[in-house]
Amino acid sequence: MLRARVLSALVLIPIVIGLIYLGGIPWAVAIALAGAVAWAEMSRLLQRSDFAVDRIVGLAFVVLSIAVAYLQGAGLVQVDLLGPLLALLIIASLIYALYDHSDHPTQNWAINVASALYLGFMLSHFVTLREFENGMNWVIFAFGMTWIGDTSAYFVGRTLGRHKLWPRISPKKTWEGLAGEVVACMIAGPLLGGWLVGINIWQGLLIGILVAVLGTFGDFAVSLVKRMAKAKDSGALIPGHGGVLDRLDSLLFTFPLITYFALLVAGG
Repeated sequence: MLRARVLSALVLIPIVIGLIYLGGIPWAVAIALAGAVAWAEMSRLLQRSDFAVDRIVGLAFVVLSIAVAYLQGAGLVQVDLLGPLLALLIIASLIYALYDHSDHPTQNWAINVASALYLGFMLSHFVTLREFENGMNWVIFAFGMTWIGDTSAYFVGRTLGRHKLWPRISPKKTWEGLAGEVVACMIAGPLLGGWLVGINIWQGLLIGILVAVLGTFGDFAVSLVKRMAKAKDSGALIPGHGGVLDRLDSLLFTFPLITYFALLVAGG
């Protein structure tokens, strides 16, 4: 299992770094493709939990959210397109719900809107952040911090983990793993942040703590969906890691965090 995880990482990391370097349309297309796969995995998990999922409406919202983020971030459009896109999602999903003959059409509608919004809106930050001034470094910082946190939690938890963190949601997570993640991110934040994006030590410590905590909750959020569906992984596309949604779980929380951190604290 560990060997498969390492080999997959060795293949994926250079590809991701190359796409980050290219930015622009190649990066946006890559995120849209990842979003499409993640939406397919999410749809399967929800269907296993006996929810009716409108795959077309959800997929359209995920892809269009990422496209809108690119168009606005690149300055190609000057109006806010997210509002109309949200209205379209609500209208289209409610029309779908009208034809839903199950016993709980309103629950299905809520699930459709929430899951599409979760993936589409959160993933749009991957593109928004890349379009910032010095966006390449900010994106590398976001990935690096999240991966350092996840990796530290994994190895510390495997080695020293004794006390379950939240067994109802994720049986393997431990308090020791979380502590290792927090310490690693507090060390990495000032060092990596100072080197890549020029933040000071206190900003680095702050973002390190926030990444560790929010990244853990991001993992729990996907674990909740998988647990409801009685599934170990969201898919099997990435050997040793599961599906694309499994790899995005923490990132879906940390990328918005770092996007707004870059805007509000570090000046973008």
